[in-house]
Amino acid sequence: MRGDILKKKLMVLCAVAIMISTCLTGCKMNSGKIRFGSAGIGGTYQIFGDTFANLISSKSKKYNIEVKTTAGSAANLRLLSKDYIQMAVAQMDLINDAYNRTGIFENDKKYQGYRAVASLYTEACQIVVPADSDIQSVDDLEGKKVCIGEEESGTEQNALQILNAYGLNERLVDTVNLNYTDAAKKLKSGDIDAFFCTAGVQTTVINELSKQCKIRLVSLDQKGVSRLKKSYKFYTEYTIPAGTYVNQTKEIKTVGVKAVLLASDKLSEDTVKDITQILFKNQQQIQYALPVDISLDETTAVDGITIPFHDGAAAYYKQHGITVNTEKGSN
Repeated sequence: MRGDILKKKLMVLCAVAIMISTCLTGCKMNSGKIRFGSAGIGGTYQIFGDTFANLISSKSKKYNIEVKTTAGSAANLRLLSKDYIQMAVAQMDLINDAYNRTGIFENDKKYQGYRAVASLYTEACQIVVPADSDIQSVDDLEGKKVCIGEEESGTEQNALQILNAYGLNERLVDTVNLNYTDAAKKLKSGDIDAFFCTAGVQTTVINELSKQCKIRLVSLDQKGVSRLKKSYKFYTEYTIPAGTYVNQTKEIKTVGVKAVLLASDKLSEDTVKDITQILFKNQQQIQYALPVDISLDETTAVDGITIPFHDGAAAYYKQHGITVNTEKGSN
């Protein structure tokens, strides 16, 4: 008899524990807290992430955006697919590869569970060297110590593709992985000869470095640009205007890729629609905070995106007469 009573008590306690757990989980899901993956400090993702978080929080008390520093695009895609973060920015080339298991993700699993919200701006692939360096072209990086960005970053991907387009591999170039801030410090101290940075211009870390010491950007020649565009469909030709950075007297020819805002499938349609509307209604405020020209109008924001759009973003675009794909396989 006593054993039966104890058994019943244990069952009741278990039921209570499950109810509490369910309640806590439900509260967490409905708390409005959204973790946002940016990238390393000093890049445009980080500036956008902070601006975006402050904007959403100021316009709606329903949402609390918490910005997380990450290694960049590839890391953001993995974190999104595992629901460690619920929104992020990433490069379109890596988004496509991760979603469809192509490129650097060919031998990996598909990283899905997220969809597009909007294309934001074009990121420039930049190569920074000291002003008095003998590096005048990508070919001159042979035998040099070069930072190719953090591991799992879009910069790393672009750097390796650019080097390969010029016949340079990691045996011919001494490559190291550093975040933008550390790369700038190492270049200034002479510990590295160059660093790659894929980000919207005017990139904060490069701009600050140009005020501390004399630096120079290296252009890609037309053959290199053509090879990259032929091999990788997401690259476009990009020109960094003269005067973008201190003492930059010449325009720089390079390539660029689109930066895209993503949202987890676990975010509701209403939530993403609200956030998308706030984003577009306050584009001028975002532009004031960013060093790069954003392209936040409804038409250009959907161009060039090869993965499905989140239902919430699609609902917003529909109100503006724009139909986008929301289902996998419809692209």
